[in-house]
Amino acid sequence: MKTTKYYLAAVTAYTTWGFFSLVLKPIHEYASLDILFYRVFSCSILMLLIAFAFKRKKVQETIEIFRTLSVSGKRKTILLNIGGSLFLMLNWFTFIYVMNHVSVKATSLAYLVCPILTTLLAYFILHEKLKKTQWLAVGLSISGCLLLSYADIMDMFFSIIIGFTYACYLVSQRVNKGFDTFIVLTFHISLAALLLVPFYPAYSGPIPTEFTFYFCIEMIAIFFTIIPLFLNLYALGGINSSTVGMLLNINPMIAFGLACFVYKEKITPLQILAYSIIFISVLVFNSHHIFSRKQKSIVAAKN
Repeated sequence: MKTTKYYLAAVTAYTTWGFFSLVLKPIHEYASLDILFYRVFSCSILMLLIAFAFKRKKVQETIEIFRTLSVSGKRKTILLNIGGSLFLMLNWFTFIYVMNHVSVKATSLAYLVCPILTTLLAYFILHEKLKKTQWLAVGLSISGCLLLSYADIMDMFFSIIIGFTYACYLVSQRVNKGFDTFIVLTFHISLAALLLVPFYPAYSGPIPTEFTFYFCIEMIAIFFTIIPLFLNLYALGGINSSTVGMLLNINPMIAFGLACFVYKEKITPLQILAYSIIFISVLVFNSHHIFSRKQKSIVAAKN
């Protein structure tokens, strides 16, 4: 029961991200870099306003905690947060580019590959332990991804790039503990904005004038960036990164449904089989939590 709230946070974040294409597709005619610029700048401004208007005490506490760290602790914290910001920025750009210029299915596949990469990175870098059933789930997920890559090898190529950047973000933030989640996220996004500012004059297109563009950007900033990323970091505080990564499969399964039923992209029986296998892998990976809750409910009912 102690971890249920963290599971719920992760599931809510990834369910939300599954519908990302609904607000990204309407502005697909804009350059990927322009969408990235306005998304990051908008998120940064909103979060800085919230932080200094309502979270000044937390900002001060975060500064004090950082000051009490040893020299090596400060160095580690700085590297983790700068690295997290870079991984996040790279992930956003590649995702937007592939979504608008390759296919929705390719981005969907990316977040099927990501849980596998996250689990492997967490095992080798963080030494997170996995049960036999969880390794079985990873194997099922790999087989599903191989089936999908057989249909289109270029989709797999782009997917690995997107998935790897987000897997690195998840694993790095699993060990980035001791600070307020919102302040950490504000730092990541604000640093990304600062890094993008020098590129804006040279690489941005004409300033958008359509209301639709700004409406979609604000929807992306609030409901598809700030809220789910906050929930994601919160989840990492209570459950390990391999579990959070595996729950990420919820996102592409919803995106796959949208690609099939909303965007009418061509779907093959092989792809349906692959997604079904991956869906089963998510259930198998989290079976220990599902069944432990069920057993506790039965015991409570008997008592």
